[in-house]
Amino acid sequence: MSDRIAQALTKLFDRHRIVFWYDAKQELRDDFEALSLPDIHKLELTNNEFGIKYRILREQPEQKFLLYRDGPQPDELDNWLLDVQLAHGEFRTDQVAIWLSELELGLEFADVVQNHAEFFQAVKRKDALKKWLRGDDSPGQIRLKMLAVCAASEPRMDSVVENLLQELAEGRDDKIKLIGRCTLDGFLWEQLTRCYGYQSDEPSIRDFAIELFKSCYAMGTDGQVNLTGDALVFLKRWKDSRQFENCFETLSAECADVLGVEQDLAKRDLPVLIELDYFRLIDQKIISDLVRAVASRTLSSGDVALWVRQRRQGHWYREFRHLYEAIDYAAQFIQALGESKLVMESLAEGIERYSRSWYRLDQLYRKFTYHVQMSGQASLMETLVEQIENLYSNNYLLKLGDSFQSFVDTAPKWEAFPVRKQRAFFEHWVRPFLRKDNKVCVIISDAMRYEIGDELLSLIRQEDRYSAEIEPALAMLPSYTQLGMAALLPNTELAIADNETDTVFVDGQSSQGTANRTKILQAKLNGGGQAIAAEDFMTMNRDDSRELLKANQVLYIYHNRIDHTGDKMHSEGQAFEAAEQTLDDLLKLVKKLTAANANNLLVTADHGFIYQHREIAESDFLGVEPEGEVVLYRDRRFILGKKLMLSPGLHTFKADQLGLCGDVEVQIPKSINRLRLKGSGSRFVHGGASLQEVVIPVIKINKKRQSDVSAVEVDILRGASSVITSGQLAVTLYQAGPVTDKIQPRVLRAGIYSEAGELISDSHDLTFDLTSGNPRERELQLRFVLSRKADEANGQEVTLRLEEKHAGTSHYKEYKSLRYMMRRSFTSDFDF
Repeated sequence: MSDRIAQALTKLFDRHRIVFWYDAKQELRDDFEALSLPDIHKLELTNNEFGIKYRILREQPEQKFLLYRDGPQPDELDNWLLDVQLAHGEFRTDQVAIWLSELELGLEFADVVQNHAEFFQAVKRKDALKKWLRGDDSPGQIRLKMLAVCAASEPRMDSVVENLLQELAEGRDDKIKLIGRCTLDGFLWEQLTRCYGYQSDEPSIRDFAIELFKSCYAMGTDGQVNLTGDALVFLKRWKDSRQFENCFETLSAECADVLGVEQDLAKRDLPVLIELDYFRLIDQKIISDLVRAVASRTLSSGDVALWVRQRRQGHWYREFRHLYEAIDYAAQFIQALGESKLVMESLAEGIERYSRSWYRLDQLYRKFTYHVQMSGQASLMETLVEQIENLYSNNYLLKLGDSFQSFVDTAPKWEAFPVRKQRAFFEHWVRPFLRKDNKVCVIISDAMRYEIGDELLSLIRQEDRYSAEIEPALAMLPSYTQLGMAALLPNTELAIADNETDTVFVDGQSSQGTANRTKILQAKLNGGGQAIAAEDFMTMNRDDSRELLKANQVLYIYHNRIDHTGDKMHSEGQAFEAAEQTLDDLLKLVKKLTAANANNLLVTADHGFIYQHREIAESDFLGVEPEGEVVLYRDRRFILGKKLMLSPGLHTFKADQLGLCGDVEVQIPKSINRLRLKGSGSRFVHGGASLQEVVIPVIKINKKRQSDVSAVEVDILRGASSVITSGQLAVTLYQAGPVTDKIQPRVLRAGIYSEAGELISDSHDLTFDLTSGNPRERELQLRFVLSRKADEANGQEVTLRLEEKHAGTSHYKEYKSLRYMMRRSFTSDFDF
């Protein structure tokens, strides 16, 4: 006890020259007498007040005195030292006084400590509170800090509420019980009323959570609102917090059930819900409506893109991303197919039109199918999937296949001038680099058809300091791996082996496998060429990869994921997943090559493919069996042999018609038909002459020295007034131009701030990535809800601020701003 008294007195003497000590219970005389404080004179009050008064005020006006009285303080009228006592300090030895002293709080806070005595029983709580106390704290501020200690939160009301909601979501009640034991619950409910307008005859955190979801949902629909706009600001901040997202989702689900949200949503239309994301059910309802609208074609592709873009900012978008993407691609596919005229006048025109626009239908179908697969929601998407499959197979693939086949049938030779042939690849695309004594790297991705090459082109162009361009080339027939790979090597003569292996010889040398391809390259390049598998190259360290490039004029790198996956019966259904992964692989491969000092890169493929995700109809299989003098090899889309028997469903080519040596003939099923093959898949096929199989991409990539990527500009469009008169502000943000490969999206945070820089509204995270050429479709409507703090800014200027993150940090810098005058009347309280 003596130590604590000495400690408390020392702190008091830091603030006062004279301290009075009334030992009311007459039990601390020994402590007083044992007390020894440096530079402090101890005096006892024993009817000697006048003498002491003269001494402490006149004789020793600088000296510090401890005045002790063995008994209670006299009545004020009898206390001759009352004026001195009031001007200086009093040391009390009851528990409340000791706590006040330990916290360095004045006696005016005695009621706060007395009323919440349980709080101060624990040293940990007391120490935590002390760290937060400030000299100018009011009793209310101290209670808020005590509440924060109990809730293990920051000393702000929103932080207290977040932690209590977290506890509720986890099914615990330690914090709220502690608040009750410390008799701070009354203060908590008062603060919830003051901050958010919450009132209840039986207040509880669960009841507050239900009211919070109910009122915020009502603000966006037409229900009864019991809370203020600050509650909406709180909910938006809370749901977007990484720390509390699981808690938000748990309570959102519970409250949706209590409030009957599913039943209410059944009567709501899309436009009402598009900005709301307080319940997972809202996204489910929107997705369900969008699926029906796209299937029934009651929404345009542009409208669907707009809805999907608005949902992208929502809380649940990550969970439903694949469904939103699938719906968007479905709408784009339907529109693109409706606008396509699948007619041509020649083989060359068919290839030219395919590489200019028709390939996009294959790309949209692939993206749609991939996202449906990744969503795992087969039942929900069933109607739309059925419709897209029918349109793709019957109105596009078959129709285009039949149309193109008519020109294949009449072609005397397999060529389509001015489109380059695949076997001219080395001379036309590789040789020019060598003439200038430049090194070149060639990446060949097995079965990377033209539309996948186009997507890769876009991804490469989006990278800073990379330029790329694409051209179509005509693959060899039959469009299978051995022949396509051989044609891409330097060659004078190509011949299919006169045996059952399907091997192709380049100038008499087998081209099967990287070892043989290296031999062919070295023979043509005086030892300055090499072939390597992509996975082997990717495992090399930087020094080894640089050495490899230094040692060779030409490096051929073989990548095989799409064909490896699609050509197997058990995995052909994952062909489009393999395509997505391939894009990622190739981008990494390109970056690794440029890091190893490769400046000139070519990316191409051996052949393309046809893929239909649903099971193939019987009508798509040919009933004929291959017949002839010799049948050397058969696949699902081609037959190799000699003196093959003619059949109406098959087209026969002699070797010389295909630019091949030897006398091996080739038959291919017409249009998109398949041959039956035991133990083989039928959805992923290649070898035939469809545009999807024979139009291959050749992508030329260069690395630049200077940055060539910028972010799109965004403007704030000022409305008719620059005065804020209500609890909300509607603003239009405008993306100045479309996003392209080199003009990239901009991510911004938007909010309204006071002159002191304090956020006085909800905050929006926005991504500007619109690609539309129509300026009206690049406008974004935004609604800000002002918080109670906005009242303090009434009559002042406030700023709508767009901020951008400093790259690689969590710090923001101002991008653009617009000033408004705040002039809100009391009627603005009735906005909701």
